[in-house]
Amino acid sequence: MFDLDEVLGRAQLKERIDELEAENDRLRERYEAESDRRAKAATARQEAEEQLNRLEDRIAQLEGELERTNGEDDGASVHVRRREQLRGARLDEVLDRLESFQTGPEGALTAVVEDGLADLDPRIERDLAETLGRERIALVDDAAPCVICLDDAGLVSVALEPPILPDREPAWNDRLTLDREWFQPTDRHALALVRTDLFAVGVYDGDERLEVHGFESEVKGSHSKGGFSQARFERIRDEQIDDHLERATAALEERVAGEVDRLYLAGQRGVVDTLAEETSIDPAPAATAAVDATGNPESALEDAYRSFWTTELQVL
Repeated sequence: MFDLDEVLGRAQLKERIDELEAENDRLRERYEAESDRRAKAATARQEAEEQLNRLEDRIAQLEGELERTNGEDDGASVHVRRREQLRGARLDEVLDRLESFQTGPEGALTAVVEDGLADLDPRIERDLAETLGRERIALVDDAAPCVICLDDAGLVSVALEPPILPDREPAWNDRLTLDREWFQPTDRHALALVRTDLFAVGVYDGDERLEVHGFESEVKGSHSKGGFSQARFERIRDEQIDDHLERATAALEERVAGEVDRLYLAGQRGVVDTLAEETSIDPAPAATAAVDATGNPESALEDAYRSFWTTELQVL
């Protein structure tokens, strides 16, 4: 009897199919092994990064302890004398005291320090060194960005970090020159809270909220696998965040554009910076801040508003 498969040439095809199936099995095993290897590598990398972070934190802690120990030994350690978060009535009280302080002609300095001493006029830096001392002037660098208030007798020497850092040249006068709008809401404005998964915007007249609007978006969280699954996950997450920011931009254009004198943005730093750079809304964001606000949109906005309009006081 003839083998029909062999006569028709199907025997070779069957052999080839068997070879391809075997090769397919080998490739599948290699893919699964590679995926497993990448997942293990991703997990190992995360564990290594966590361990590195713990070690870096420990190193920073030990370095801080060493600096304090050396400072106690040689008297060179310099720290701010006091630090306080100011808002509401307490902020009013402190600003009233500073504004009431008077000296002789050119006895009080008000200086905006944005990036540190290196950006100041050398004459102002020299004045700070003469008043604070060569050691304590380093505190100004640590406090930046801030507004420095001091007098030539050393009775007043504070750094204020207001919500709105003004663009003003340092000046010696017979009193400290502070503007309340650096520290407190004084006009019709909007504050928007932006996170990767949440948006909320409030319109205010002074410190009175007139309206609020917000929403949450579904954005994928963390992912522990590696390989193609990780790349696909990150791509989907990025697309979800982009969609969320587009909705946030549309909400700002609908509810804020042309309706307020100023717009402020707060929230996750990277997301806030992205929105501030890409939006063309009028008015443009006058100031931004990184704040930690959680909860539903309205309660998170309340937290963000309180954090944004808080001034840090440091006594140098």
